[in-house]
Amino acid sequence: MMYLTSTNVGHPTLEAWKHPLPGDKIIFTIERVIIHLGNKPKTVRLKMDKDFQRGSTTDHIAGRNSILLDAQWNEEGTKFAFVSGSRDHKIAHLQIADATTGAVESIHKEEVTTYYESGVDSENWSVLFDSNEFIWYSEKSNWGHLYLYDLTSKKLKNQITTGDWIVKETINIDQQNRQIYFKAGGKEEGNPYHNYYYKVNFDGSNLINLTPSKGTHTATFSSDYSTIVDTYSTIKNPPISLVRNGNGEKIMDLETADISDLKAKNWQEPVEFSAKARDNKTDVYGLLFLPSHYDESKKYPVLNYIYPGPQSGSVGTYNFSPIRRDFQAVSELGFIVVAVDAMGTPMRSKSFHDAYYGNMGDNGLPDNITAIKQLAKIYKGMDLEKVGIWGHSGGGFASTRAVFEYSDFYDVAVSGSGNHDNRNYEADWGEKWQGLLVEGNIEGKADGTTNYDNQANQLIAQNLKGKLLITHGSVDDNVPPSNTMLVVEALIKANKDFDMIMFPNKRHGYGDMTNYMTRKRWDYFVTHLLDAKPPKEFLLK
Repeated sequence: MMYLTSTNVGHPTLEAWKHPLPGDKIIFTIERVIIHLGNKPKTVRLKMDKDFQRGSTTDHIAGRNSILLDAQWNEEGTKFAFVSGSRDHKIAHLQIADATTGAVESIHKEEVTTYYESGVDSENWSVLFDSNEFIWYSEKSNWGHLYLYDLTSKKLKNQITTGDWIVKETINIDQQNRQIYFKAGGKEEGNPYHNYYYKVNFDGSNLINLTPSKGTHTATFSSDYSTIVDTYSTIKNPPISLVRNGNGEKIMDLETADISDLKAKNWQEPVEFSAKARDNKTDVYGLLFLPSHYDESKKYPVLNYIYPGPQSGSVGTYNFSPIRRDFQAVSELGFIVVAVDAMGTPMRSKSFHDAYYGNMGDNGLPDNITAIKQLAKIYKGMDLEKVGIWGHSGGGFASTRAVFEYSDFYDVAVSGSGNHDNRNYEADWGEKWQGLLVEGNIEGKADGTTNYDNQANQLIAQNLKGKLLITHGSVDDNVPPSNTMLVVEALIKANKDFDMIMFPNKRHGYGDMTNYMTRKRWDYFVTHLLDAKPPKEFLLK
C-alpha cells in the first residue's frame, strides 16, 4: 500500500492505493480472458500462468491513451497474438491463443541481459496470419531492426532492415505488396535523432527514403500509400510542408512557416551541438541557449537542464520549436543553458541505451560534464567556475545527485519531485532499469547492502557542498514524497544546509503553483550564481 494525506483545516483526507515496490513478493499480475458476445455469450480464460504486468515498449502494459499494448487479433477473431514479459523485462515471449479453446502456442522467445524493447514509439512485432509469417523487432545486432520469421517452423527467413541505425515505429505492413513502411533514425548523415520515413520489401530489398530532406519529419500517408504529405523542420529551420509520391519524389510544395514575427521580437536560435561522451568516442547531441546580449569577453554562469531517462532524454526531439521550456527565458537573466541527450537514453544503439543499466545513480552526469567542458572551449563566455543544474522527476533525482557526487563541478542545484531512491518508486520502473532487487553483497552475504544502493541519493547526502533547493508536491501519487523526505532526513543528520519547498496538495506537477516554483528557481540561480539580488516576489504571468 501507498499512503498520502491532504493539507487542510480539520481532518486530512487519506489516499491509499496498491503500489508495488522493487523487491515486493506480491506485485500486479494479469490474466487474459476472451469474452464471446452474441446469443450464447461465454468466457474463455487462456490456458497459461499469470503474466507480470509488463509491456515491450514501456514499463507496463498500458500504452498511450490507455491502449492495450502487445495485443493483436487475426481478421476472423479466432486467433489472438500477444507478448508476455518477465518481471525484469529481460524475456519477451510471443504466443498465439485459440479464442475458442484458450489453448496457447509458444511462437518466439527472446531473452536479453538487460531489458527487451520492441521499438521506440510503439511495439513493432506483428503476426501475419494470412501469409503464415511474423515480424519480430530485435536489438540483438546492437541496433533495433525488423526480422521476418516463418510462423509454422518458427525459423528466421531473413533480416528485413540492417545497419547502424534504428527502426523506431512500423507505420504500415502491406501484405499484398510485401512492403513495410516505417519511421527510423540514424540512417541519414547528421543528427541521429531526426525522424525519416522509409519503405522496404519483406526480403530487405529496395529500401527507399520517402522523406529525404534534412530534418525531423512527420508524414501523413494517403489510404493507398501512393501519396505523402511530408512536413519537416530542424532546430533553426521552421516547418516546410510538401506533397511526395509513393517513392518519396516531390510533387509540389505546400507551405513554409513564416517566423519573421518571431525574429522581429528578438527570437534567439538555439545552438544544436554534438560532443564526445565520457568514453571520448561516442557522439552525444544537445542544445545550447545563449542570451541575446551574449558577449564572449564576459563570463556567464552555466545552467545544465537534465532529464536522464532512461526512457527519454533532456532534448529528445530536434524539430523546430519557438519555445523549449523556459530555456531562453532563463538564459536572458545572464546564463548559458545546456541540455544534453546523454548515454543511457533511447533512440540510439542498444549499448548506448544500456550505458548505465543497473546503476541509475549515473544519470548520464559524466556525459553532461564532459560535453559542457568541450562547449566551453568554443563559447569562451561560459564560466565553469559557476555551474548550476536543474530538473524535475528523473531530473530532480539527477540534479540532486550532481551536487552530491560531482560537487567539484556543480555548485547549485534545484531539484523537483525526484525519485531519489527507486526502492520507493514503482516496481515496474526500477526493475526494468536497475534490475530485480538483490539484498546482500556480491557474495550474497546479508551485510545490509543491496544492488540499489548505487542509486540511492540519501546514502551520499553527506557529500553536499554547494547550494540545494529541493521541492516536492505533498500528494504526489507518481513519485511519492517519501523519496524526497529520505534525502531531507539524511541531510539533516549530516548537518547540511539546504533549502526546501513542499507544495501543499500538489501532485507530480505543481499546477497553479508552477509559476511560483519557476520564480523560486530563477531567484535561486540569480542569488547563488550571479551573486545578484532578484526582484522581491516578482510575479510571473
